[in-house]
Amino acid sequence: MEVSKKGMGLPENAYRKLKEGEVYKPVVPDDAPLPEVTGYSLFWGMFYAVIFSAAAAYLGLKIGQVFEAAIPIAILAVGYSALTKRKNALSENVIVQSIGASSGVIVAGAIFTIPGLYILGLDASFWQVFLSSLFGGFLGILFLIPFRKYFVKDMHGEFPFPEATATTEVLVTGESGGEKAKILLKALIIGGIYDFLVSGLGLWKEVVSTSVFDWGKKLIENTRLEFRMNIGAAVMGLGYIVGLKYALIIASGSFLAWWVIMPIVYYIGQFNPQPILGAAKPIAQMIPSEIFSTYIRHIGIGGIATAGLIGIIKSWRIIAGAFSLAINEIFGKVDGHDNENKVQRTQTDIKMKWVVVLIVSTLLGIFTFFLFLVVNGNVLYAFTGLLIVTVIAFLFTTVAAQAIAIVGTNPVSGMTLMTLIISSVILVSIGLHGNDGMLAALIIGGVVCTALSMAGGFITDLKIGYWLGTTPRTQERFKFLGTTLAAASVGAVIFLLHQTYGFGPATPQHPNALEAPQASAMAAVLKPLMTGQPAPWLMYLAGVFMALILEFLGISPLAFALGMYLPLHLNTPILFGGIIAHLVSKSSKDEKVVQARKERGTLIASGFIAGGALMGVVAAALVYLGQSITGNSSWNLMVGIGSQHWAESAGAEILGFFMFVCLLGYMYWDSNRAKVE
Repeated sequence: MEVSKKGMGLPENAYRKLKEGEVYKPVVPDDAPLPEVTGYSLFWGMFYAVIFSAAAAYLGLKIGQVFEAAIPIAILAVGYSALTKRKNALSENVIVQSIGASSGVIVAGAIFTIPGLYILGLDASFWQVFLSSLFGGFLGILFLIPFRKYFVKDMHGEFPFPEATATTEVLVTGESGGEKAKILLKALIIGGIYDFLVSGLGLWKEVVSTSVFDWGKKLIENTRLEFRMNIGAAVMGLGYIVGLKYALIIASGSFLAWWVIMPIVYYIGQFNPQPILGAAKPIAQMIPSEIFSTYIRHIGIGGIATAGLIGIIKSWRIIAGAFSLAINEIFGKVDGHDNENKVQRTQTDIKMKWVVVLIVSTLLGIFTFFLFLVVNGNVLYAFTGLLIVTVIAFLFTTVAAQAIAIVGTNPVSGMTLMTLIISSVILVSIGLHGNDGMLAALIIGGVVCTALSMAGGFITDLKIGYWLGTTPRTQERFKFLGTTLAAASVGAVIFLLHQTYGFGPATPQHPNALEAPQASAMAAVLKPLMTGQPAPWLMYLAGVFMALILEFLGISPLAFALGMYLPLHLNTPILFGGIIAHLVSKSSKDEKVVQARKERGTLIASGFIAGGALMGVVAAALVYLGQSITGNSSWNLMVGIGSQHWAESAGAEILGFFMFVCLLGYMYWDSNRAKVE
């Protein structure tokens, strides 16, 4: 069946809460599906999974930049289908994007942890890298499936899903063409060029701060109070889609961390001339970002972990229902075939009995992997590792999904850090320490990190499918294929890069070692834990109580804790984007005019996000080429055009403030140009 491109578009109620009795009908009707899994969608999905996995792993390890693959893949999929004039390719492109997007999430899970093994002087085989990524990815998919209906259908309109919104707009407007496609394309070009000029060429400073002013410098010197902001178009676009409510909660978490707790920590710390809690220097000598990462961020980690536990408790009915359905199916109390016919195509998941079978099989695979390839046949150590992976991955799955649903950012590094700390304490207590303990802890961390990264990425895919009318079961089945290809690609790239370049600080053997910044940080945290040094438990406990208090007050503890965990400069532009969204929603008393303006604003914000993501890939590729040609590992585009000194100057920073104000003004002006059809 052909769907008219002219009539194709997201329904009016796609992003808002449904009224009582109202039903959301996706772009592709439940009873009139378009082709989904075809030779075309399989080939391109697999192709992008392999290519983007290898590229993202290499660039992430070499220059410390992990780009999100979902939006660039969606743009490529839509562009190619338009170029070849392929009809009704919308659902095929969703599958292409879903399979291919496995690359970014698997890469994030692997490179945050696995290179730490090499940095610590431990050898890791290809199979250790591949299987930790593979089993982690599978676990993330399987643990998320029971929560799919809750996040994407039951909570319709409750969460903004910024990344899913941007990708959906790319897919549907690219397929339908028309005026909306022009708006999206124009915003993509403007946002892409803007972000490339600032982060690639350094024509103005990307992160601006009050330190550029004399009064700001004095404030930082005397109190460590500082205002910082990333002035990128993509981050501001995320804020527009997030909306003012969640943007305010997230920003409030940042403000508490940076403007309340930090001055207190500095005030007390300046009277202690010695480093404390394993820090490299005394508090009095630390700049604001160092105080934040050394001490305050741990409060956010404790809050995120507690928010996850609260989420599990609040959704116990969903979990219990999933278990009940699985038990009934397994023991034959429900006729799975008849039951499936009663469920809409667009709400059909893999049967729960198969989910349970696959979870058990994956856990057995993890146990076998640990037993023979990690802990040298010790059953106690292998079982303990399995228990840690199962409990933490399950508990934090909802955290990862909800974080992506709220702000489009997965705090996977914080949750992985918590996993490493918990793993180290438990492993040391049962006698596994030293090199063997560090190997086991990092492999456990790698599995959990990949599982949580996958859970966050996959909820995005499933929300896209829900809005557009793709069969969830199809996405779930073929996500395993993308995960397998991505895990194999990442394993091969990491293994080869270790053999060729090495990771961490340069050595005589590896003079051009890749920095691998995230894994280096994980290794630095892990080593003292395995030698008996204490973790900042009091900071985690403060985060626990903070999350509980926020829950009692009816404020989202996860959003607030995310604000405390993420740097201030990433949360302030989200707030400004949310303010613009609020102003647009109040720009007229005519409800139809307001709706049209909000929809146009969403298209513009989606274009900014897509443009920023696409140019991030281009900039990273250009840096790689430049470093390869010049042989200079510190070469970047600013060095190439000679703008590196200007980019760090006061003039560039003041210009950055001005350009961001212009960007906000453009966002508001262009959104209000919408006309009621």
